[in-house]
Amino acid sequence: MTEVRLISWNVNGIRAVHKKGFLDWFDKEETDVLCLQETKAHLEQLPKKLVNVSGYQSYFHSAERKGYSGVATYTSIEPNEVFEGMGIEKFDVEGRLQRLDFDDFTLLNIYYPNGGRDDERLRYKLDFYDAFLDYANDLRDQRFNLVICGDLNTAHKPIDLARPAANEDVSGFLPVEREWVSKFLDNGYVDTFRMLHPDEKDKYSWWSYRTRARERNVGWRLDYFFVNEEFKDKVKASYIMADVMGSDHCPICLELDI
Repeated sequence: MTEVRLISWNVNGIRAVHKKGFLDWFDKEETDVLCLQETKAHLEQLPKKLVNVSGYQSYFHSAERKGYSGVATYTSIEPNEVFEGMGIEKFDVEGRLQRLDFDDFTLLNIYYPNGGRDDERLRYKLDFYDAFLDYANDLRDQRFNLVICGDLNTAHKPIDLARPAANEDVSGFLPVEREWVSKFLDNGYVDTFRMLHPDEKDKYSWWSYRTRARERNVGWRLDYFFVNEEFKDKVKASYIMADVMGSDHCPICLELDI
């Protein structure tokens, strides 16, 4: 049996987190795969040591617009194939999804849209959600086992944020967003953190930079590792790395026994 360790982190700018000791942290973690979201950079804007990390292959999928969105994956495991996007232009131009096929599973590294700006962006977010569900289900129909990670930009249940009553009308906790997460899980996917920690409170992965929210742990659990039901027995651990600083999000970790 082989243990595989994966970390997912919305870094809120890879160049910004690099200045805060990102590579030193990465070196100490000794993870097999690191998935980043909201990298906010094109490849040519990055220092070589951020691209060429010893022991890892790196893959970057950037938004057409500079300084916006983007995902990146570092892996010490050789992928069989790597794909960018879902094949839907209005989503793919924002650099939101990478797919890496490994021998035992397919990894989807995703930066889901934020719907908070206006009604148009909320519609875009919900359209992305629906398109992604079709995309994931199609992969499962082809008998791929899926590991899905990233910033979902929605807290699913009241337990997943510190102030649920105050945020019922805020994008990220709207009924329509939460209903989609429930629909996604009902399609045969598992929230690995809640599978292992069903009743654990005060566990968040994002805190607003305003009002010293992180110091007071007034946060939201917006970052997830999902797997398909058929793969859930491979999950050994799923946890939040709340002590890691450098972004308004913290990393999350999934450990598999394969």
